[in-house]
Amino acid sequence: MIELHKLSHEREPFRLNPDLVERVDASPDCHVTLTTGTRIAVCESVDEVIARIKAWRVEVLSEALRKSR
Repeated sequence: MIELHKLSHEREPFRLNPDLVERVDASPDCHVTLTTGTRIAVCESVDEVIARIKAWRVEVLSEALRKSR
């Protein structure tokens, strides 16, 4: 799971399963569209969301490799 913040007054944090992300758009705010069709406006930039997804995937794959040895 990656932590993001909903675009609102409270900047509400939430955790998202990156496997559900279909796309990330900047229009002009950053929106994450899920495979379910749900669209979420977030405070992070497109680059920040992508970096968190990449870091999460590296962590998952590293853990899988570590356990397979």
